Amino acid sequence: MKVLITGFDPFGGEKINPAWEAVNALPNEVDGVEVIKVQIPTVFKKSAQKLFEAIESVKPDAVICVGQAGGRFDFNVERVAINVDDARIPDNEGKQPIDVKIFEDGENAYFATLPIKAMVEEAKKAGVPASVSNTAGTFVCNHIMYSLLYYINKNKLNIRGGFIHVPYISQQVIGKKNTPYMELTTATKGLEASVRAIKNNLVDLKVTGGKEC
Repeated sequence: MKVLITGFDPFGGEKINPAWEAVNALPNEVDGVEVIKVQIPTVFKKSAQKLFEAIESVKPDAVICVGQAGGRFDFNVERVAINVDDARIPDNEGKQPIDVKIFEDGENAYFATLPIKAMVEEAKKAGVPASVSNTAGTFVCNHIMYSLLYYINKNKLNIRGGFIHVPYISQQVIGKKNTPYMELTTATKGLEASVRAIKNNLVDLKVTGGKEC
């Protein structure tokens, strides 16, 4: 089994991106699963093109895209991506689309096809604070999750796909008072747990992951 895992380069004035740092720290094999790591740019469209090329080259069984979510407290496995780019800040090439469809012929939304609740439960077992998230935002993180699921759907690929958000890591919050963070080793441990969950759960767990608001 092969899992392709992507992480973004730094953006928004940050010198590092915890997503790529956590991905890059992964071993090349987790419980017999081959792990292929690719860095993608924090750029609308270009990130998706690099992802599609990686999928064609690697031919993985599953794809996990990983992004930074500064301000979040825990390891978030995303449930859904929506068909809109609405950028609060410019991407790394200065693009700032507002209320633009990602793909004109795409569905309004696509749900992750990874076992998201099993991933959360496995991360918790590994000592990682984790939960299901119901919004991937409207920046490049949502863009890449939506693009991944669109690509799988349109090409009828036998690939499971989804997205994980990780918080800032400790060195990013120096000078950011009262900002939550997660140690890099903890984020990487969460990714390892996610790979194990994907390997061991063809069908997701029936456990609650909902939120009241």
